Amino acid sequence: MPRPTPAGPEFLAVDRRGSVSVDASGVTLELNGVEADFDWPEIRSVHYKASSNGKSLMFAVVHVDGQFYECVVDAKSRERLGEWFAGLAAVLGYYRPMG
Repeated sequence: MPRPTPAGPEFLAVDRRGSVSVDASGVTLELNGVEADFDWPEIRSVHYKASSNGKSLMFAVVHVDGQFYECVVDAKSRERLGEWFAGLAAVLGYYRPMG
C-alpha cells in the first residue's frame, strides 16, 4: 500500500498540450497525453528557462542515469511566465535547496 505524500508547496503550469507539476513526490511532465513521473530520489537536477519569445516555460529533468526529459508549456503572456518562474523558484527551493 503506497504511503501518503506529506503536504508541502506545489507548482502547476498547464497549457492545451501539456503540463509541468512539482510537488512533494517529485516532478511530472505531460505532453500530448504522454506522462512521465519522476520521484525526487531519481532526479539528478531540474532546469528551466523562458523560450526565445519569452512566453513559454521550457522545463527539463535530468534523471540520475543521465537521461534528459523536457517539456514546453505556453504561458500566453510574459506576466504569467513571470508568475510561473516565481512559483517554481519557491517550490524547487523547498524540495531541492541545493539545486
